[in-house]
Amino acid sequence: MRRAAVAIAAGAMAVSLAACGSAKESGDNADSTGSAKKGDDIKVGLLLPENATARYEKFDRPLIQKKVKELTNGKGEVVYANAKQDASTQNQQVDTMVTNKVDVLIVDAVDSKAIAGSVKKAKDAGIPVVAYDRLAEGPIDAYTSFDNVTVGKTQGEALLKALGDKAKDGQIVMMNGSSTDPNAAQFKQGAHSVLDGKVKIGREYDTKEWKPENANSNMEGAISALGKDKIVGVYSANDGMAGGIITALKAAGIADIPVTGQDAELAGVQRIVTGEQYMSVYKPYPQEADVAAEMAVALAQGKSLDSIAKDKVDSPTTKAVPSVLVPVVSLTKDNIKDTVIKDGIYTVNEICAGKYKAACDKIGLE
Repeated sequence: MRRAAVAIAAGAMAVSLAACGSAKESGDNADSTGSAKKGDDIKVGLLLPENATARYEKFDRPLIQKKVKELTNGKGEVVYANAKQDASTQNQQVDTMVTNKVDVLIVDAVDSKAIAGSVKKAKDAGIPVVAYDRLAEGPIDAYTSFDNVTVGKTQGEALLKALGDKAKDGQIVMMNGSSTDPNAAQFKQGAHSVLDGKVKIGREYDTKEWKPENANSNMEGAISALGKDKIVGVYSANDGMAGGIITALKAAGIADIPVTGQDAELAGVQRIVTGEQYMSVYKPYPQEADVAAEMAVALAQGKSLDSIAKDKVDSPTTKAVPSVLVPVVSLTKDNIKDTVIKDGIYTVNEICAGKYKAACDKIGLE
């Protein structure tokens, strides 16, 4: 995956200079000329949505910073801000970056709709915008994420496999992500396409702000409504919520039922090792982060995205956005070595530390 990303980067840097449409569309010819003449000395604004989910600070931020430095011979600067799950804060952060005249923005939106006005402000100032991980609304220039419908399908298929014949008799609980996140709707769509008609969905929730504590509360409500003996599995849209769900299941005396997840967080992988969580979706963050950096640098330097983005995606407000969708992998205890360990996301020592050592030994992870 990394070799593929490097190849993409090399192709992007070989593309001849082309006019950057975003600046021209804003009517500011001076900005357009300036963008086209930009070299390696660029300023990239990076806006991430929250820091409760481990991936953003552990993976996305340092990976993007590293790739920008690599693509600009160490001269490019990444200006970073985290919205801590507050859409208004993120809008203010965009305003600040526009004022500080960054050359390009990478935005992972807290709220895909609420960010639209700020995206337009950036474009009006001649600053191109890359939507990262979530498809922001407004006049974005590029988008990279994972195939989110496939993520949901992957989770649903894994849950059905784990349930086996129990899918015919019991009920599951669906714990979807936040209604403000367009990815959550796509995960849900993918999961429903697999689960509907194959298993009874006893309760379903859109979990406010993706918070584990909200998932925990929702799960307690589902157990109370359905009865603990009726629940045979849980669709959880990510690992953080899976942790809250499993805490509620344990408190109710429910064990040995499959729970899905996503993001391959360390805690999630450790729960998979112990059997408390059945699976997660491993999303190769290095590849996604590399592509975002490549897009941002190319846009800041006035170059074409043709060699980077082979796909087009429509948002509710913008058609045919140049896009790269990165494939995902279903992560279970059977392929931990071949995924997160092989790719250098975690070491065996990190996963198998302390109380997890015995469980790791049992599945041959040593």
